Amino acid sequence: MGWLAAGDTYEVALVEGRVVARSASAKSPAEGRRERTLPAEIRERPEVVELQRFAEWLDRHAAECVAQVDNWMVSSLPVPTALLAQVWPDEAWQTALRDIVVVGEGPDEVGFLRDADESQGLRVVNPDGETVRLTSRTVTMPHPVLLPDLEELRTFAAESGVVQGVEQIHRATWPAPGDSDGGDTDVVTEFAGAEYRSWFHLSARATSLGYRISGSRVVDRIRDAGRVFTASVGMSDPYTEEKAWTGGLSWSHGDGYRSLPLHEVGPVAYSEGMRMAAALHAGRTVPTDGAE
Repeated sequence: MGWLAAGDTYEVALVEGRVVARSASAKSPAEGRRERTLPAEIRERPEVVELQRFAEWLDRHAAECVAQVDNWMVSSLPVPTALLAQVWPDEAWQTALRDIVVVGEGPDEVGFLRDADESQGLRVVNPDGETVRLTSRTVTMPHPVLLPDLEELRTFAAESGVVQGVEQIHRATWPAPGDSDGGDTDVVTEFAGAEYRSWFHLSARATSLGYRISGSRVVDRIRDAGRVFTASVGMSDPYTEEKAWTGGLSWSHGDGYRSLPLHEVGPVAYSEGMRMAAALHAGRTVPTDGAE
């Protein structure tokens, strides 16, 4: 984006997401040293205000792109390749999509997404380091618990310097328990008892992570193989306790309240519920002496 005149003294531009100013009297771009802060005399000028609003919109747009790709990945929903080709030229979409692992219609059609074109399909780099084309009508971006070669993909990513815009292959995962591993129980207490200074701090932690508060629970709705689960972490009563604690983790169908036995919870729903509980536990108040 070029520089815009903001009055007779300064020019402004959007650089790395923020509005910056430089002197308009410079004889060449090299002489136009940027001001450390926006001069007070131009802060309310329409050119500056519009650029700031545009920067805010770009931030919201980038966050929306990441949220949409994250939803496709967590839900393992099929995504039309034509749609990916249409949004790819957008820098925000491209940042969110680049190097996401996509899977085509065949078992060997898997790789890190590098390009999307309406006429030639998707260009991906497979775990062997080869660049191939995927021309299937739709692809999925599987949740990592559904990727059979996850460790191989992680190794390739580490060796190749792959950085994903949406956390996928390095996302923390937990394998769902089988019947012999206590799958008949309906509550996980591994991350229960995390203490917060107040209910407000606990709820703020939850919402900052993208989860919802429903009554006395922190909840996350997860689509898993066509079914919708709600993972819930209990919270202490804000009206009877000065501090706040997390409770057990359980799952239900949809918005229901009947806890499901763990063996009835899908692998993605189980892993995402555990991820939520672990994140809430990580934000707990730590005693000043470092003791648990």
